[in-house]
Amino acid sequence: MASNETNFADFSKYQTSNKTKKILTYIGWGILGLILFNSMIIIVPAGNRVVVFNNFTGVEKRVLTEGINLLIPFVQSPVYYDVRSQTYTMSATHDEGDRQGDDAVSVLTSDGQPVKFDISVRYHLMSGDVWKVHQDVGPAYIEKIVRPTSRTVIRDVVSGYTVTEVYASKRGEIQAKISEELENSLKKYNIQYDEILIRNIQFSDAFAQAIEQKQIAMQDAQRMKYVLQKEESEKQRKIIEATGEAEALRKKGEALKANPHLIQYTYVQKLAPNVQAIVTNQSSIMNMGDFLKKTPDTSKP
Repeated sequence: MASNETNFADFSKYQTSNKTKKILTYIGWGILGLILFNSMIIIVPAGNRVVVFNNFTGVEKRVLTEGINLLIPFVQSPVYYDVRSQTYTMSATHDEGDRQGDDAVSVLTSDGQPVKFDISVRYHLMSGDVWKVHQDVGPAYIEKIVRPTSRTVIRDVVSGYTVTEVYASKRGEIQAKISEELENSLKKYNIQYDEILIRNIQFSDAFAQAIEQKQIAMQDAQRMKYVLQKEESEKQRKIIEATGEAEALRKKGEALKANPHLIQYTYVQKLAPNVQAIVTNQSSIMNMGDFLKKTPDTSKP
Protein backbone atom coordinates (compact mmCIF):
# COMPACT_ATOMS: atom_id res chain seq x y z
CA MET A 1 0.00 0.00 0.00
CA ALA A 2 2.77 2.39 0.90
CA SER A 3 4.48 1.60 -2.42
CA ASN A 4 1.36 2.51 -4.42
CA GLU A 5 1.08 5.85 -2.61
CA THR A 6 4.72 6.60 -3.36
CA ASN A 7 4.28 5.85 -7.07
CA PHE A 8 1.20 8.08 -7.22
CA ALA A 9 3.07 10.94 -5.59
CA ASP A 10 5.94 10.58 -8.06
CA PHE A 11 3.49 10.53 -10.97
CA SER A 12 1.81 13.70 -9.70
CA LYS A 13 5.19 15.44 -9.43
CA TYR A 14 6.04 14.33 -12.97
CA GLN A 15 2.76 15.71 -14.32
CA THR A 16 3.31 19.01 -12.50
CA SER A 17 6.83 19.25 -13.90
CA ASN A 18 5.60 18.67 -17.48
CA LYS A 19 2.92 21.32 -17.13
CA THR A 20 5.50 23.81 -15.90
CA LYS A 21 7.77 23.03 -18.81
CA LYS A 22 4.93 23.46 -21.27
CA ILE A 23 3.96 26.81 -19.75
CA LEU A 24 7.55 27.99 -19.86
CA THR A 25 7.83 26.79 -23.46
CA TYR A 26 4.71 28.69 -24.45
CA ILE A 27 5.98 31.77 -22.71
CA GLY A 28 9.31 31.44 -24.50
CA TRP A 29 7.64 31.02 -27.87
CA GLY A 30 5.38 33.97 -27.10
CA ILE A 31 8.35 36.20 -26.25
CA LEU A 32 10.18 35.07 -29.37
CA GLY A 33 7.07 35.77 -31.44
CA LEU A 34 6.79 39.26 -29.99
CA ILE A 35 10.43 39.92 -30.75
CA LEU A 36 10.02 38.70 -34.31
CA PHE A 37 6.80 40.63 -34.79
CA ASN A 38 8.40 43.76 -33.36
CA SER A 39 11.36 43.43 -35.69
CA MET A 40 9.00 42.98 -38.66
CA ILE A 41 7.13 46.23 -38.08
CA ILE A 42 8.75 49.65 -38.45
CA ILE A 43 7.07 53.05 -38.24
CA VAL A 44 8.47 55.74 -40.51
CA PRO A 45 8.04 59.21 -38.92
CA ALA A 46 6.78 62.27 -40.81
CA GLY A 47 9.42 63.89 -43.00
CA ASN A 48 11.48 60.70 -43.19
CA ARG A 49 12.09 57.90 -45.64
CA VAL A 50 13.58 54.46 -45.04
CA VAL A 51 16.09 52.66 -47.22
CA VAL A 52 15.96 48.87 -46.93
CA PHE A 53 19.25 46.99 -46.77
CA ASN A 54 18.97 43.29 -47.61
CA ASN A 55 21.66 41.03 -46.16
CA PHE A 56 21.57 38.89 -49.32
CA THR A 57 21.02 41.38 -52.16
CA GLY A 58 22.28 44.69 -50.72
CA VAL A 59 20.44 48.00 -51.01
CA GLU A 60 16.91 47.53 -52.30
CA LYS A 61 15.83 49.92 -55.04
CA ARG A 62 12.80 51.19 -53.20
CA VAL A 63 11.94 53.57 -50.39
CA LEU A 64 9.57 53.07 -47.47
CA THR A 65 7.32 56.08 -46.89
CA GLU A 66 5.69 57.47 -43.74
CA GLY A 67 3.59 55.11 -41.63
CA ILE A 68 3.70 51.37 -40.77
CA ASN A 69 5.87 49.10 -42.93
CA LEU A 70 6.87 45.41 -42.71
CA LEU A 71 10.37 43.94 -42.99
CA ILE A 72 11.71 40.38 -42.95
CA PRO A 73 13.49 39.85 -39.60
CA PHE A 74 17.24 39.12 -39.76
CA VAL A 75 17.18 39.63 -43.55
CA GLN A 76 16.11 43.25 -44.04
CA SER A 77 17.21 46.21 -41.94
CA PRO A 78 16.03 49.87 -42.12
CA VAL A 79 18.17 53.00 -42.62
CA TYR A 80 16.35 56.27 -41.86
CA TYR A 81 16.84 59.51 -43.85
CA ASP A 82 15.40 62.97 -43.23
CA VAL A 83 13.92 64.35 -46.47
CA ARG A 84 12.76 67.69 -45.06
CA SER A 85 14.49 70.98 -45.92
CA GLN A 86 17.83 71.25 -44.15
CA THR A 87 20.29 74.12 -43.68
CA TYR A 88 24.05 73.86 -43.51
CA THR A 89 25.81 77.00 -42.25
CA MET A 90 29.47 77.95 -42.61
CA SER A 91 30.34 81.01 -40.54
CA ALA A 92 33.35 82.84 -39.14
CA THR A 93 31.46 83.43 -35.89
CA HIS A 94 32.11 80.86 -33.17
CA ASP A 95 29.11 78.56 -32.44
CA GLU A 96 27.09 80.06 -35.31
CA GLY A 97 27.85 77.45 -37.96
CA ASP A 98 27.60 73.68 -38.06
CA ARG A 99 31.29 73.49 -37.21
CA GLN A 100 32.96 75.15 -34.27
CA GLY A 101 35.32 78.09 -34.84
CA ASP A 102 35.97 80.01 -38.03
CA ASP A 103 34.38 78.02 -40.85
CA ALA A 104 33.79 80.83 -43.36
CA VAL A 105 34.64 80.23 -47.03
CA SER A 106 37.90 82.03 -47.88
CA VAL A 107 38.25 83.16 -51.51
CA LEU A 108 40.72 85.15 -53.62
CA THR A 109 39.08 87.50 -56.11
CA SER A 110 40.37 87.89 -59.68
CA ASP A 111 42.53 90.85 -58.58
CA GLY A 112 44.05 88.88 -55.71
CA GLN A 113 42.04 90.33 -52.81
CA PRO A 114 41.09 87.96 -49.93
CA VAL A 115 37.37 87.73 -49.16
CA LYS A 116 35.53 85.57 -46.61
CA PHE A 117 31.91 84.47 -47.00
CA ASP A 118 29.48 83.44 -44.26
CA ILE A 119 26.86 81.34 -46.03
CA SER A 120 23.91 79.04 -45.38
CA VAL A 121 22.94 76.40 -47.94
CA ARG A 122 19.38 75.04 -47.91
CA TYR A 123 18.67 71.68 -49.54
CA HIS A 124 16.72 68.44 -49.19
CA LEU A 125 17.03 64.86 -50.33
CA MET A 126 14.91 63.75 -53.27
CA SER A 127 12.35 61.46 -51.62
CA GLY A 128 12.14 58.78 -54.30
CA ASP A 129 15.91 58.58 -54.80
CA VAL A 130 17.04 58.26 -51.18
CA TRP A 131 18.15 54.68 -51.88
CA LYS A 132 20.58 56.06 -54.48
CA VAL A 133 22.03 58.47 -51.92
CA HIS A 134 22.50 55.57 -49.52
CA GLN A 135 24.07 53.39 -52.19
CA ASP A 136 26.41 56.04 -53.66
CA VAL A 137 27.27 58.17 -50.63
CA GLY A 138 25.70 56.92 -47.42
CA PRO A 139 24.39 58.75 -44.35
CA ALA A 140 27.43 61.07 -44.27
CA TYR A 141 26.29 62.90 -47.42
CA ILE A 142 26.52 66.31 -45.71
CA GLU A 143 30.24 66.06 -45.01
CA LYS A 144 31.00 64.19 -48.22
CA ILE A 145 28.86 66.18 -50.68
CA VAL A 146 27.00 69.25 -49.39
CA ARG A 147 29.87 70.96 -47.57
CA PRO A 148 32.76 70.44 -50.04
CA THR A 149 30.59 71.06 -53.10
CA SER A 150 29.28 74.35 -51.69
CA ARG A 151 32.76 75.61 -50.82
CA THR A 152 34.18 74.63 -54.21
CA VAL A 153 31.40 76.31 -56.18
CA ILE A 154 31.69 79.55 -54.19
CA ARG A 155 35.45 79.70 -54.72
CA ASP A 156 35.15 78.99 -58.44
CA VAL A 157 32.48 81.63 -59.02
CA VAL A 158 33.89 84.44 -56.86
CA SER A 159 37.41 84.02 -58.26
CA GLY A 160 36.07 85.32 -61.59
CA TYR A 161 35.17 88.75 -60.17
CA THR A 162 37.13 91.70 -58.80
CA VAL A 163 36.82 92.72 -55.18
CA THR A 164 34.92 95.88 -56.19
CA GLU A 165 32.37 93.81 -58.10
CA VAL A 166 31.95 91.51 -55.10
CA TYR A 167 31.51 94.51 -52.82
CA ALA A 168 28.77 96.24 -54.78
CA SER A 169 28.15 96.21 -58.49
CA LYS A 170 27.73 92.47 -59.20
CA ARG A 171 26.79 90.91 -55.88
CA GLY A 172 23.36 89.83 -57.16
CA GLU A 173 24.88 88.32 -60.29
CA ILE A 174 27.42 86.40 -58.20
CA GLN A 175 24.72 84.94 -55.94
CA ALA A 176 22.62 83.90 -58.96
CA LYS A 177 25.58 82.17 -60.57
CA ILE A 178 26.48 80.34 -57.35
CA SER A 179 22.87 79.13 -57.09
CA GLU A 180 22.84 77.83 -60.65
CA GLU A 181 26.12 75.94 -60.39
CA LEU A 182 25.39 74.57 -56.92
CA GLU A 183 22.00 73.26 -58.03
CA ASN A 184 23.58 71.40 -60.96
CA SER A 185 26.37 69.98 -58.80
CA LEU A 186 24.14 68.67 -55.99
CA LYS A 187 21.60 67.19 -58.40
CA LYS A 188 24.24 64.70 -59.56
CA TYR A 189 24.08 63.15 -56.08
CA ASN A 190 20.25 63.22 -55.90
CA ILE A 191 20.27 66.19 -53.54
CA GLN A 192 17.85 69.01 -54.34
CA TYR A 193 19.29 72.51 -53.88
CA ASP A 194 16.82 75.06 -52.46
CA GLU A 195 18.72 78.32 -51.96
CA ILE A 196 21.90 79.91 -50.68
CA LEU A 197 21.98 82.77 -48.19
CA ILE A 198 25.05 85.03 -48.16
CA ARG A 199 24.96 86.06 -44.53
CA ASN A 200 28.08 88.23 -44.45
CA ILE A 201 31.14 89.16 -46.54
CA GLN A 202 34.41 90.12 -44.88
CA PHE A 203 37.03 92.08 -46.81
CA SER A 204 40.69 92.74 -46.01
CA ASP A 205 41.56 95.60 -43.65
CA ALA A 206 43.23 97.53 -46.47
CA PHE A 207 40.15 97.31 -48.68
CA ALA A 208 37.84 98.19 -45.79
CA GLN A 209 39.93 101.31 -45.09
CA ALA A 210 39.85 102.27 -48.76
CA ILE A 211 36.07 101.93 -48.78
CA GLU A 212 35.82 104.01 -45.62
CA GLN A 213 37.99 106.76 -47.12
CA LYS A 214 35.90 106.69 -50.28
CA GLN A 215 32.73 107.06 -48.23
CA ILE A 216 34.26 110.02 -46.38
CA ALA A 217 35.27 111.62 -49.68
CA MET A 218 31.77 111.13 -51.06
CA GLN A 219 30.26 112.70 -47.94
CA ASP A 220 32.65 115.67 -48.27
CA ALA A 221 31.70 116.03 -51.93
CA GLN A 222 28.02 115.99 -51.04
CA ARG A 223 28.64 118.57 -48.33
CA MET A 224 30.57 120.83 -50.74
CA LYS A 225 27.81 120.44 -53.34
CA TYR A 226 25.31 121.61 -50.75
CA VAL A 227 27.49 124.62 -49.87
CA LEU A 228 27.85 125.58 -53.53
CA GLN A 229 24.12 125.23 -54.08
CA LYS A 230 23.50 127.40 -51.03
CA GLU A 231 25.94 130.04 -52.28
CA GLU A 232 24.35 129.97 -55.74
CA SER A 233 20.91 130.45 -54.15
CA GLU A 234 22.22 133.38 -52.13
CA LYS A 235 23.74 134.86 -55.26
CA GLN A 236 20.43 134.59 -57.10
CA ARG A 237 18.64 136.14 -54.14
CA LYS A 238 20.98 139.14 -54.15
CA ILE A 239 20.59 139.56 -57.90
CA ILE A 240 16.81 139.55 -57.55
CA GLU A 241 17.01 141.96 -54.59
CA ALA A 242 19.33 144.32 -56.49
CA THR A 243 17.09 144.16 -59.54
CA GLY A 244 14.11 145.05 -57.39
CA GLU A 245 15.92 148.00 -55.80
CA ALA A 246 17.01 149.26 -59.21
CA GLU A 247 13.45 149.04 -60.47
CA ALA A 248 12.24 150.89 -57.38
CA LEU A 249 14.79 153.66 -57.93
CA ARG A 250 13.79 153.91 -61.58
CA LYS A 251 10.14 154.32 -60.64
CA LYS A 252 11.04 156.89 -57.98
CA GLY A 253 12.99 158.81 -60.59
CA GLU A 254 10.04 158.84 -62.93
CA ALA A 255 7.75 160.00 -60.10
CA LEU A 256 10.09 162.85 -59.16
CA LYS A 257 10.31 163.88 -62.77
CA ALA A 258 6.53 164.03 -62.96
CA ASN A 259 6.13 165.83 -59.60
CA PRO A 260 9.20 167.65 -58.19
CA HIS A 261 7.34 168.41 -54.94
CA LEU A 262 7.41 164.70 -54.09
CA ILE A 263 10.89 164.92 -52.63
CA GLN A 264 9.73 167.56 -50.19
CA TYR A 265 6.74 165.44 -49.24
CA THR A 266 8.96 162.39 -48.66
CA TYR A 267 11.29 164.41 -46.47
CA VAL A 268 8.42 165.71 -44.37
CA GLN A 269 6.90 162.22 -44.01
CA LYS A 270 10.18 160.90 -42.66
CA LEU A 271 10.29 163.69 -40.12
CA ALA A 272 6.63 163.31 -39.05
CA PRO A 273 4.73 160.45 -40.73
CA ASN A 274 1.29 161.40 -39.34
CA VAL A 275 1.34 165.09 -40.16
CA GLN A 276 -1.37 166.07 -42.64
CA ALA A 277 -0.57 169.81 -42.86
CA ILE A 278 2.38 172.12 -42.17
CA VAL A 279 2.78 175.82 -41.44
CA THR A 280 4.70 177.34 -44.37
CA ASN A 281 5.05 180.67 -42.51
CA GLN A 282 3.46 182.31 -39.48
CA SER A 283 0.30 183.21 -41.42
CA SER A 284 -0.51 180.20 -43.65
CA ILE A 285 -1.16 176.43 -43.35
CA MET A 286 -0.58 173.99 -46.24
CA ASN A 287 -2.47 170.74 -46.62
CA MET A 288 -0.12 167.87 -47.59
CA GLY A 289 -2.60 166.45 -50.12
CA ASP A 290 -2.87 169.80 -51.83
CA PHE A 291 0.87 170.13 -51.69
CA LEU A 292 1.36 167.09 -53.88
CA LYS A 293 -1.23 168.35 -56.32
CA LYS A 294 0.75 171.50 -56.99
CA THR A 295 2.60 171.45 -60.22
CA PRO A 296 5.02 174.02 -61.45
CA ASP A 297 3.54 176.87 -63.51
CA THR A 298 5.08 176.59 -66.86
CA SER A 299 2.88 179.27 -68.50
CA LYS A 300 4.99 182.17 -67.19
CA PRO A 301 8.20 182.99 -68.85
